[in-house]
Amino acid sequence: MEMKKIIIIGGSAAGAKAAAKARRLDEFAEITLVQKSPDLSMASCGYPYYVGGLFNDRNQLLCTPAGIVRDPVFFDKAKAIKALVETEVVAIDRHNKQVHCRDLKAGNELTLVYDKLIISTGARPNMPPIPGIDLDGITNLLSMADTDYLRQICDEKKVKQAVVIGGGLIGVETCEALVLSGIKVTVVEALDQVLTFLDWDLAKLVENHMRTKGVEIFTSKGVKAFVGKDGKLSGVQLADNTVINCELAVMAIGVRPNSGLGIAAGLEIGKFGGIAVNQYMQTSDPDIYAAGDCVEIPSRISGEPVFAPMGDMANLEGRVAGENAINGNSVTFPGTYHTGICKIFDFSAGSTGLSIKAAERMGLTDYQTVVNASPDKPGFMGAKLLVSKMLVSTKDQRLLGYQCVGPGDVSKQIATAAMAMLGKLTVEDLVNADLPYAPPFSLAIDHFITSAHIMQNKLKGRMTGISVTEVWDKIQSNEKPFFLDGRSPAEFAEMHLGIGEHLIPLGALRSRLAELPTDKNSEIICFCKISLRGYEAELILRAHGYTNVKVMEGGIMAWPYPRK
Repeated sequence: MEMKKIIIIGGSAAGAKAAAKARRLDEFAEITLVQKSPDLSMASCGYPYYVGGLFNDRNQLLCTPAGIVRDPVFFDKAKAIKALVETEVVAIDRHNKQVHCRDLKAGNELTLVYDKLIISTGARPNMPPIPGIDLDGITNLLSMADTDYLRQICDEKKVKQAVVIGGGLIGVETCEALVLSGIKVTVVEALDQVLTFLDWDLAKLVENHMRTKGVEIFTSKGVKAFVGKDGKLSGVQLADNTVINCELAVMAIGVRPNSGLGIAAGLEIGKFGGIAVNQYMQTSDPDIYAAGDCVEIPSRISGEPVFAPMGDMANLEGRVAGENAINGNSVTFPGTYHTGICKIFDFSAGSTGLSIKAAERMGLTDYQTVVNASPDKPGFMGAKLLVSKMLVSTKDQRLLGYQCVGPGDVSKQIATAAMAMLGKLTVEDLVNADLPYAPPFSLAIDHFITSAHIMQNKLKGRMTGISVTEVWDKIQSNEKPFFLDGRSPAEFAEMHLGIGEHLIPLGALRSRLAELPTDKNSEIICFCKISLRGYEAELILRAHGYTNVKVMEGGIMAWPYPRK
């Protein structure tokens, strides 16, 4: 029997997974992994945590769960896979089914023959032609070399000030790593918020938390130039000519598919510049597959191709590509819900599916949202706050998206929501979901189920919600609704919004209705710390004939603006 020749270009997440899966399915295939860098199977999502000193053994970024470094010797002995590191693929000859390579250390060239080829060349950083971008002290955090550079800077303790350009996942994680190393950090983001997978109101809560850790944040600010002296970075000049002094700048404004080999080989390319693949991770050439950050995959909501450069997706795609390269097109990869999460100091932030902004970009209008602020577990078990936003279709009540931020267990909430979306569950399914409960882990009614309960109340007309941003807009436009704070005097003294609210504790509301506007059609906005009492106040007022009562969703804990 003739051995299949499988060549994989790229040895990070997707490539290494594809190679391992191919070997598990065919003991006798000739599998060659070609990697430009000296390292293989890097845990790139762990880079910021190594930079920040959360662990100190660099090899842990390259190890198996058993602690064995995945180097060429490991791939040879444990996997019978030939791994060529520091070897660059310079061209793909589709006609002759050959890959032309260059040994970067020796300088010699070699040609490899394939039956099936898998391209997993990853992504490359966005590096716009900003004046001064070549100054010493400007870097990314995309490779092991970048990681080593930043870790050395943190260990040497010589850099005092740094600017992180970009407030996305990598930007905020890099920010934390540098702050943990004692560096003063400024984040510059051209858009009006960090973490654009969140809606503005939840992203602002994350920003506020970052500021409590000493981070300065500029949003809606572009970078005009990098300022330097003697070839070294000394500052970042913003579009308004403000100069932020710094010795280090980290470019974290996103990545683009590293699809140059595919383009040169004449493969079909998608609208985002990634290699186009079908459900089998097969390119326009039936003998070539592609996986990871160099490809475009379908959105599981819209069905349209998207660019989703995430480590977990790369592994899943590589697994499918590796199996199909051996067995033919027998397994499929359905796409992504854009599920993601990150840690920002004592906060986590995650999402799955659509945000309001994403829904509007798709032209969706038939949806409803609710914001829920509540603990992740009982107070006597060390409760921590969660603030979430649920988005559902008003056509069929199916979950379309979910976001969650806070110091509580965000990961559990996002994982639950992602599986609910995968199962195409409706609000009526979710309100009675059977989730695990014990006080160390959750409330008797989990935060996620509570979100569904609030949504059910809203869809059934039992609650009229108003977002914190809508309340703020009313204040800024000098509208004067009656703001009813249903908390106790002690709670009010400890913390309040300072927006002209009237303190009427919920337990006293029925006896103090005379303090409300005499016109029962006047707008009344109720809230409390998390707006549970705000909702109960709305029900009381409705029963007493008030017709224009709203609940400020999430209450004070979801308020992203200044408060007293």
